[in-house]
Amino acid sequence: MSVIHSSDVPAQPVKAGDYTTLQVLLKGPNFTMRRFVMAPGGGMPEHTNTVEHEQYVLRGRARISIDGQEFEVQAGDVIFIPEGARHWYQNIGEENFEFLCIVPNKEDVITLIDKSC
Repeated sequence: MSVIHSSDVPAQPVKAGDYTTLQVLLKGPNFTMRRFVMAPGGGMPEHTNTVEHEQYVLRGRARISIDGQEFEVQAGDVIFIPEGARHWYQNIGEENFEFLCIVPNKEDVITLIDKSC
């Protein structure tokens, strides 16, 4: 299928996230396009992935960290997260924080960072 509306793609909760859902919008031969939505107060804990992420913020505002450097991002911002980089997200706005995330179709091992260590 070449065209589908995003509302026809089911959203699934992100297991490690708070108030966060994920839609796999498109899985092509080389890359997968995903849409994340974080409700106000939502976020994802610090973790690493074994694949890089290319992201485009659609709406809302969030504080994110990439390898210990914090950024405030908003609609229109473009984010690159290198393979293996520690990163986290926190919605800091009063509306949903939404972004597209494109990743290569390779095995992706996600490792949560335990802050209690």
